[in-house]
Amino acid sequence: MFENLQDRLGSILNGLTGRGALSEADVSAALREVRRALLEADVALDVVRSFTDRVREKAVGAEILKSIKPGQMVVKIVHDELIEMLGGEGVGIDLHAAAPVVVMMVGLQGSGKTTTSAKIAHRLSTREKKKVLMASLDTRRPAAQEQLRQLGAQANIDTLPIISGQSPTDIAARAVQAARLGGHDVVILDTAGRTHIDEPLMVEMADIKKRSNPHEILLVADSLTGQDAVNLARSFDERVGITGLVLTRMDGDGRGGAALSMRAVTGKPIKLIGVGEKMSELEEFHPRRIADRILGMGDIVSLVERAAENIDAEKAAAMAAKMAKGKFDLDDLADQLRQMQKMGGMGGIMGMMPGMAGMKDKMAAAGLDDRLFGRQIAIIQSMTKAERTNPDLLKHSRKKRIAAGSGTDAAAINKLLKMHRQMADMMKMMGGKGKGGMMKQMMGGLAGKMGLGGGMGGMGGGMPDLSNIDPRQLEALQKQAEAAGLGKPGGGMPGLGGLPGGLSDLGGAKLPGLGGGFPGLPGLPKKK
Repeated sequence: MFENLQDRLGSILNGLTGRGALSEADVSAALREVRRALLEADVALDVVRSFTDRVREKAVGAEILKSIKPGQMVVKIVHDELIEMLGGEGVGIDLHAAAPVVVMMVGLQGSGKTTTSAKIAHRLSTREKKKVLMASLDTRRPAAQEQLRQLGAQANIDTLPIISGQSPTDIAARAVQAARLGGHDVVILDTAGRTHIDEPLMVEMADIKKRSNPHEILLVADSLTGQDAVNLARSFDERVGITGLVLTRMDGDGRGGAALSMRAVTGKPIKLIGVGEKMSELEEFHPRRIADRILGMGDIVSLVERAAENIDAEKAAAMAAKMAKGKFDLDDLADQLRQMQKMGGMGGIMGMMPGMAGMKDKMAAAGLDDRLFGRQIAIIQSMTKAERTNPDLLKHSRKKRIAAGSGTDAAAINKLLKMHRQMADMMKMMGGKGKGGMMKQMMGGLAGKMGLGGGMGGMGGGMPDLSNIDPRQLEALQKQAEAAGLGKPGGGMPGLGGLPGGLSDLGGAKLPGLGGGFPGLPGLPKKK
């Protein structure tokens, strides 16, 4: 969503960091470009004006202009103000109230209220272990109540039985009563929407609020609607009084202005963001992490959390054992590719790596998009078990059969086999004795540059056991990475320069070899 803004701000701020000293004119010229970039991203005008005024006030000062690295200081000020504009600290759904806690979902038609209601219910039941009841109050849209019932059945969440002829306020009162009798912790009310804001809708929302006394009123807004979403939030807040925002379709190609404006305009926190169609694709909104991504600083914490959720610990342990023996067959390669797909593909992973966001375009130009993974998995699945275990069996006739079965050609198969050989060689180096293996040396060098000591937190040169790291430690790791220069726009990843080949020598195949150790790291918590 923020790619265009990220590119613009990255180039503007890179121009500042490259200079030894900055004049007031330099800062003003850069802020004019920042202002233009934010306006092009559809951020509200008054929000942009307030943002640039605050940055100028802090940036144009003698103590900064005479500092050793004034350009980096300006980047830090922009970063801090971006976090402040997005809300400072992340705020989750507040469940600190007497059960059943009533959560009322409001918004316009088509914004994704019903799906988001089910996603929140799924999140609360799986992560918080809460017993949730969902109720549809939409009596106007055909099959709206049936849609929520089906989503509930899909996610194994209780839904209020449908009784035809009841008004939305009666359904709300019945839902609260049913939740109380059924011992539910949370009741989610999915209210009706309209194609636009009108008086009957606002009156209905106010009546439902009066009857159900909700603890949370969450406005669901489509992040692709830009400034209209900001006006919508203001209207709902004035008439109904919202406690937080949920932005849907944050995985789209919108410009991101709504996300940057809504918190500043309403003063209400963005609590959750929808990042996909699946029931699990709902994330907490962390202003610092979003600001880091916008400025190209990566998001180590979210990357580790995503890995912890998607990686099967048992498979990871089995992979580690094989790696220790220097074994790596084509089935293992397919597992690695699938795990990278689950974590958002190569683009998603690179976007969260500090200083690597700009690599995505170069990778795409080299033919390294996520469709490549799908083709490679299809090739492996077209092989027999014996061929996957022993690729040396693959002679011309077998390759011809596999190409026909996978819809590819012999050249694609040869590229895959070349990549597998390179990765298998890497596995042997990692599992080798000597100085502790290549991966151990690489991670130890990276840890040293981050100020963590050669043992990466005392783990003897390997990656830390991520299952035992709490969020505060992860945040500390992110800050140490930033302090070491890992988080600067365009800063790159120190310690990775020694990898064989480099991007220019990938041949469209070698980079996934990095995933041979990363997606299969041992010590990760099991999937929930």
